[in-house]
Amino acid sequence: MVWLAVLLAVLGAFCLAFGAQRQGSAVKADTGGLALSTHGLLRLVRNPRWVFGFLLLCVGMAMNAVALVMAPLTVVQPIGAIALVITTVVNTKDQGLSMNRATIVAISACVTGSAMFVVLAVNVTQENHNVSSEDELTIVLLLALAVGLFGTLALLFKHRMSAFVYILGAGVLFGFVAVLTRIIGRHLLDPNGLFLLNVPWYSLVAIVAAGVLGSWFVQNAYSGGPPDLVIAGLTVIDPIVGIAIGIVILGELRPDVQPVMAIAMGTAASLAIVGVIALSRHHPEVTKRKKEARKAAGRS
Repeated sequence: MVWLAVLLAVLGAFCLAFGAQRQGSAVKADTGGLALSTHGLLRLVRNPRWVFGFLLLCVGMAMNAVALVMAPLTVVQPIGAIALVITTVVNTKDQGLSMNRATIVAISACVTGSAMFVVLAVNVTQENHNVSSEDELTIVLLLALAVGLFGTLALLFKHRMSAFVYILGAGVLFGFVAVLTRIIGRHLLDPNGLFLLNVPWYSLVAIVAAGVLGSWFVQNAYSGGPPDLVIAGLTVIDPIVGIAIGIVILGELRPDVQPVMAIAMGTAASLAIVGVIALSRHHPEVTKRKKEARKAAGRS
């Protein structure tokens, strides 16, 4: 079962990588690097390349979800980081670029930091099968704050927000979505047989709002940055946020954890996030755009 889960996780990583690359190239061709509009998104829905990328992403997420059911998180979660490496290689070849040293170091930091964080987290956390209504409401209220914050930023600074801010917002929002998905799943599987009647209305509203805004942020990140930056955000920030919520709010931290483990987790998370920031600044596609912008400014 474990080897089948590993195979599914690897195949899922390939689907996520190629799906992100297909969608990213379609968005860039449509927007020319400008912010994505509502009309632009409607055009993308009719773009075969974008739709194919969307289908690959759905298949990849489904494979990863099945793999997580079949094998421990420690085995499956780090494999998702493979998608970052694949996406970077595929995108640089597609754009006719070569990876610079800073990009390689940034990707290494992302993969190493996220893998270390997940492995450490699994060793210090425990499953909480009884999520109280108070904890669920707390998560929803925090998510409402996140949606309000990032939604306001998108409205006020739509044409000035960097790709990193978009993907940071998407990673945070999808981290909350992952937690609420687990909670809602438990409600649906409750033996009382009430299914959706067990799910509070505010949790359904919150997960839909976060999913829609997070997806919008991902598409805008494609228009302003390389697709491997999007994958980096979703494979680094998303699990860090989800595990942090589990530890801080759901009480999934084991009682015998030593302070040195908390320091190690913080160091691993910081390394991964610094890798994402470095990737957003030094990726060859980003530096190419900066040079072109400076040349255009010099001619004007």
